[in-house]
Amino acid sequence: MNNRKIEFMVGCFVLIGFGAVLYLAIQVGSARFFGSDSYELEARFRSTSGVNAGSRVEIAGVRVGTVRSIILDDDFYSIVTLELPNALTLDDDTIISVKTAGLIGDRYLSVSPGGSGFPLEPGDMVVDTESALDIESLISRFALGGIDAGEE
Repeated sequence: MNNRKIEFMVGCFVLIGFGAVLYLAIQVGSARFFGSDSYELEARFRSTSGVNAGSRVEIAGVRVGTVRSIILDDDFYSIVTLELPNALTLDDDTIISVKTAGLIGDRYLSVSPGGSGFPLEPGDMVVDTESALDIESLISRFALGGIDAGEE
């Protein structure tokens, strides 16, 4: 009888441990099974060089979301899917820019909210975008004299 009680206690301990590990895995992975407190928007860029899935999305230097995915469409534009909190409402004249943290830091998306009064719905496309400045092409144009060529 005592053996069964010990086996029962060990089984309960293992189940509780498994539940705790599962709970921590869900919390660390930020998985949500019961509803979502965020929505997705898409943005169309000419170039998203340096921006990856998981990159941050900021408004006024404050992180408000993440880049969910980046794909290439049929017209060779980069389509970026952003995940933003439901509490954040953006208008249809919002501008999204690719920025660099520091001189050679990571690239992220900076959102400049509009003020039109027409809110974007989940899944809408933001077309007012600005790609990052390509330093390499600017330096090569300067080194080869391409910048002054148009002023003659």
